[in-house]
Amino acid sequence: MSHDTFDEYDWKRFLKHIGEDPERSGLHETPARVQKAWRHWTAGYGQDPAEVLKVFEDGAEQYNELIVVRGIPVYSHCEHHLAPFFGKATIGYLPNGKIVGLSKLTRLVDCFARRLQVQERLTTQVAEALMTHLQPKAVGVVVSCRHMCMESRGIRTAGEETVTSSMLGELQPNLALRTEFLALAREK
Repeated sequence: MSHDTFDEYDWKRFLKHIGEDPERSGLHETPARVQKAWRHWTAGYGQDPAEVLKVFEDGAEQYNELIVVRGIPVYSHCEHHLAPFFGKATIGYLPNGKIVGLSKLTRLVDCFARRLQVQERLTTQVAEALMTHLQPKAVGVVVSCRHMCMESRGIRTAGEETVTSSMLGELQPNLALRTEFLALAREK
């Protein structure tokens, strides 16, 4: 049987492959649930960062200090094992006449997190999308996550966090600005 889509039949085959009985009562609905879950977890492929980051200029022209949003939830899956990784992101930017609604930053992270990822690329993609679509003077992104592929197999480093960052625009040469952003980004 050859088909292009991966569907409930394939999840049943997967369950059989690992030694389970997909017909037993506890697993009867699992293939449909898993199919729906993966559609949700990979919805980012259908999202356009430009659409997510609808910009407005109303009243923002005069604001020229850092805007920082901390504690943005990150839920993603690593492309190496399809295992979850999760944590928090902090995004900061120095506007250049344009700002976005703060919820848009959360949606931007979600757009890239709902794809198979590595944390380093996720961090860079968020920063570059902001730089491209918002054209601020500076962008900083810090992501801190726990990776289930490390915690549940191999060396099993429970609770260990991986931290990645991307600094673009004036955050690269300007040490004072960079220090201010990192101080604002730091969790209390």
